[in-house]
Amino acid sequence: MKTATIPSLRVEPALRSAAEEVLRDGESLSGFVECAVRAQIQQRQEQAAFIARGLASRDRAKATGKYLSSAAVLKKLEARLAKAKKASA
Repeated sequence: MKTATIPSLRVEPALRSAAEEVLRDGESLSGFVECAVRAQIQQRQEQAAFIARGLASRDRAKATGKYLSSAAVLKKLEARLAKAKKASA
């Protein structure tokens, strides 16, 4: 597999120093940056999917005229939270 590079990044010395201070044993600055880029890509993909689901839900509600009250949503969330707490106890 061929590899590609990410453009070099110029930062303030304080930022580089802060990044080096949090490196784990055996971790390189390049490895740290790669991990950060991967994490940010995943976060943005998940955020885009979340927004898409929300917009689709909105469109379904508009099309069907069926909406949930905030009280009903909170009740469902509280039940989920209680179930999760019980399962982790």
